[in-house]
Amino acid sequence: MRLLVLGGDAAGMTAASLVLRRAPDTEIVVVERGSHTSYSMCGIPYYVGGEIETSEDLVVRTPEEFQQQGMTVHMGTEAIAIDPQARTVTVRVLATGEEREERYDELLYALGAHPSVPDLPGLAEHGYVVHTLDEGERLRTALDRRDDVKSVVVVGAGYIGMELAEALVERGLRTTLVDMAEQVMGTLDPDMAAHVQGALEDFGVRLGLGERLERIDADDAGCRSVQTDRDCYEADLVVLAMGAKPNVELAAAAGCRVGETGALAVDRGLRTNVEHVWAAGDCVESTHLVSGQQVNVQLGTHANKQAKIAAINLTGGDTVFPGVVGTAVTKVCQWEIARTGLSEREAEAAGLDGVTASFTGTASAGYMPDPGTVHVKMMAERGTGRVLGAQLVGTGNVGKRIDTAATWCQLGVRVADAQLFDLSYAPPFGGVWDLLAVAARKLVSALDLEPRL
Repeated sequence: MRLLVLGGDAAGMTAASLVLRRAPDTEIVVVERGSHTSYSMCGIPYYVGGEIETSEDLVVRTPEEFQQQGMTVHMGTEAIAIDPQARTVTVRVLATGEEREERYDELLYALGAHPSVPDLPGLAEHGYVVHTLDEGERLRTALDRRDDVKSVVVVGAGYIGMELAEALVERGLRTTLVDMAEQVMGTLDPDMAAHVQGALEDFGVRLGLGERLERIDADDAGCRSVQTDRDCYEADLVVLAMGAKPNVELAAAAGCRVGETGALAVDRGLRTNVEHVWAAGDCVESTHLVSGQQVNVQLGTHANKQAKIAAINLTGGDTVFPGVVGTAVTKVCQWEIARTGLSEREAEAAGLDGVTASFTGTASAGYMPDPGTVHVKMMAERGTGRVLGAQLVGTGNVGKRIDTAATWCQLGVRVADAQLFDLSYAPPFGGVWDLLAVAARKLVSALDLEPRL
């Protein structure tokens, strides 16, 4: 078998490696547009901020290491057309413009996602997109070399935008975070996002929320300011973190079906509707196990799991990727921020009747020195009592707890049962009643369920 892999990051190289272990005689050819394979995109904000010294620290395995395993890896090469009848892909070498055809028996499409820069004045010329390691290196180089950069505007207040804003303040730069939404981190409910907004402002990040970007003003010396529909912000440099769209155009042109999310529709075995074409990672949609709807969640955790499922099936296995519950965690300033399942808005859109419980507790036992703070919100379905989602914003032990809530969401656990789960306890980690158990108890009462503890 000749396996052609388009995309050399998380999904592509994870699948290629497992295929090689399961079927050592497979000829594997990888086509990658950039300069790196298998790196941590999530680590880029920490590299930009200087917390991580070199970009090589983010690389898990180099192209040379994959080649030593027996793969052929073509770097600086992009796929430009797929012919599913001939089972060939036309590729172009970026440095020379040379084009050639690569044959395949099976094709894994793992081209991920990338921000599309709006057609606004000055944006393409002066905006730094930070989605690949190459782009992260470009921004870090500019910050290291340019003494004239004093003020930076970050456009986009999602995970990456917030982490970059914090990193830039750490570098001593006046930083403004702009987003068209009225809140940061749109995957949180507004009341939970408010805690994060306060932390950012206390840290020194200026917020411009509910503002639509209009243009970047520049002169011969470079960028000078960012203009929104409400205000004008001084900016020597602009960073674009506006979210990413799945790279599906090439697959769609070859006949692969694109779902309502804008990502490729695949079955649970990661097959597209085109024979011999598989897809995994940020470019595919998955089933949300709470709502039952199709979603496109762009995280390395899913990309790696999907890649392994695709690799098993490519080599004669028969297994499935069940879906996702939208679990995510990050750290901004002193706050750990985590969510899983559905937000109130998402539950309403899915036609689910959710009831919420919100309260503030401590990260460790209240009598411990500096017990910290955790804002808790959990939602359960009226009638069934199953856990629909949870959100936590706090100063400790948030990651531990969100994983428990994610398990409840994925398995459809009812709050009446969740309140009695055997969760760990020690004073440095929380009270006798874990915060999630407290939330479950509150929902049992709100939903008029039994037993009420």
